[in-house]
Amino acid sequence: MTEIRPIRPEEATAAKQMIYRVAHEIFNDPRLLEESIAYHESRAELKDMDDIQRNYFENGGIFLIMLDDDQPICTGAIRKLENNVCELKRLWLLTPYHGQGLGYRMLQELFSIAREKGYKRIRLETDAIHQSRALDFYRRIGFYEIPRYTDRTDEVAMEMQL
Repeated sequence: MTEIRPIRPEEATAAKQMIYRVAHEIFNDPRLLEESIAYHESRAELKDMDDIQRNYFENGGIFLIMLDDDQPICTGAIRKLENNVCELKRLWLLTPYHGQGLGYRMLQELFSIAREKGYKRIRLETDAIHQSRALDFYRRIGFYEIPRYTDRTDEVAMEMQL
């Protein structure tokens, strides 16, 4: 039985490990998983998760975790980007759970929370090459491409009206 709820501080490390597992597979990283995690941690690529309270809960957002038998299988978060606009972050789902509607369920929960918080639009950035499945998913949901809003040149920026 899966459950979605706000992440607890003590679950952040397990959530990061789950994200790294998914990314390792999606990006076809040739290193061993442990080596890949050490490399990406050294680059602080998930540094926002080191203080979820400040970066999400205290920044007009939330960070959710989906559990299956107390094991993290999916994460998703929103945070304030600008007035009336939030940003979708850290939506990752373990590959064996793809195609079951769980990512959609997580996204709908995040949309609901964003609307409750008064956001009118939601934005995201994703890698168009390695995350093409995610890109297709976002397009089916109603996201459309917009000009990039950060300096990350390898990303596609998208937005959707809430």
